[in-house]
Amino acid sequence: MKYNRILLKLSGESLQGSQKYGLSPEVLQSYAEQIKAVAGQGVQIGIVIGGGNIFRGLTGAKRGFDRVKGDQMGMLATVINSLALQSALEDNGVRCKVLTSIRMEPIGEYFSKARAIEYLEAGYVVIVGGGTSNPYFTTDTASALRGIEIEAEVMLKGTRVDGVYTADPEKDPAAEKFDEITFDEVLARRLKVMDQTAFTLCRENRLPIIVFDMDTPGNLARLLAGDKIGTLVKL
Repeated sequence: MKYNRILLKLSGESLQGSQKYGLSPEVLQSYAEQIKAVAGQGVQIGIVIGGGNIFRGLTGAKRGFDRVKGDQMGMLATVINSLALQSALEDNGVRCKVLTSIRMEPIGEYFSKARAIEYLEAGYVVIVGGGTSNPYFTTDTASALRGIEIEAEVMLKGTRVDGVYTADPEKDPAAEKFDEITFDEVLARRLKVMDQTAFTLCRENRLPIIVFDMDTPGNLARLLAGDKIGTLVKL
C-alpha cells in the first residue's frame, strides 16, 4: 500500500445517497466495505465526516439561527454520522472507535492525539466526530487538524467529483481535470478544493491532499494501491 496512515474526509451530503436528507444504508454499506478492504491490508485509517446531510450551521444562520448555535447543531450532526458509520463498519467486522472533540461519554471517548494514535496502532479505525469543537470552523478544517495531529501521511477527500478541475465540472463541460497540482497553483487559480483555513493548515504542515470520488466502489483501495485516481495536491 502506498500510505501507512491516512485521514479520510467523507462528505455528509454523500451519506444521504439519492435521498434529500438523512442517511442511506446503501451508501454506508458501500463505504464500510471500501474501508474494510484497505483496513484489512494494514492501513491505519482516521476518518472525519461532515454533517451536511442533517444540518449545516452556515445555512441555518441564513434562516435565522444564531451562527454559534447553528454550528453546534452541525457538530452534533457529525457525531450522528460518525455513529452511523461506526455501526456499519462493526456490522462488517471492522474494529472501530468513535472519539469526539466535545465531551459526550459514553457516546464516544474524548479526543486526544495520544489516544487516537494508540487505537490506530492497535488496528482500530478511528472516527473523530464533533468537528474542531469550535464554531466558525468547517469539517474540512477539522479534517486538516486531525490529519496533522494523528501524523497522517495524506488527507484523502472523498467527494462526488473525481478530482480537481479547472472549473466546476458540473457546470462547465469543458473543465479539465488535474492529475497533480501544487498548493500555490490552486491558490493562484482560485480553485475550490476546500475552505481556505483547512487548505492553509494542510499547506503549512506539509500534508498532501488527494481529492477523489469515493462513491465509485473500489476507488479507495485502488488509490491506496497506487493507481492514478483523483487529484494530488502537494507542495
